Amino acid sequence: MMSNIFKFSVGKKLIVSLAGLFLITFLIVHLGINMLLIFMESNEAFNKAAHFMATNKIIKSMEIILFGGFLVHIIFSVVVNIQNMLARPIGYKVKNNSQTSFFSKYMFHTAFIIAIFLVLHLFDFYLKAKLFGDIGEVIYDGEHYHDLGTLVIARFKIWWVDVIYIIALLALGFHLHHGFQSAFQTIGLNHPVYTPIVKAIGVIYSVIVTVGFISIPIVIYFLK
Repeated sequence: MMSNIFKFSVGKKLIVSLAGLFLITFLIVHLGINMLLIFMESNEAFNKAAHFMATNKIIKSMEIILFGGFLVHIIFSVVVNIQNMLARPIGYKVKNNSQTSFFSKYMFHTAFIIAIFLVLHLFDFYLKAKLFGDIGEVIYDGEHYHDLGTLVIARFKIWWVDVIYIIALLALGFHLHHGFQSAFQTIGLNHPVYTPIVKAIGVIYSVIVTVGFISIPIVIYFLK
């Protein structure tokens, strides 16, 4: 029976939700590390944290799971949306939007923007460091580290890079606003008492993540 669950739309939505919840946890960690760039005077803390994330064996194994989570979330989201469109090939004459929030209507659109940004972001930072070694190095206490901090600051000193980054983060905020509570609802947490709490936490979380990430290029551009 469990082997058949993923053949159905509900099973695919469950996969999307679980992968999404995993990625929600990753975003907080990623934000915490990136905030070091604006709270610390030097890039040392950020470079050391990035080095630890890139070299620690446990983190590296989680990295594989993370990329898998991204792929699963994206692929199954596309599959579910295509199935939903095929299930209703002819639109309703009178649309009923009473049960559809503003944020949920644009989940696929915001996901598309995020996916494009993610590809560009990975190429600009991850692949350059991992594959091409196209990043300078610094020495702290006799050890060599990739100087990712200088690369990030240099990127965020370019105004159009900041604009693209901010647009992508606004799309992420919209996506998280609905995705957070929707993920919990899909896994079965749908209760008149707890659901409003989950929704409130989702709003707080999406605001913190969005404002937190957007503040980084703004602070770097004007103050660093």
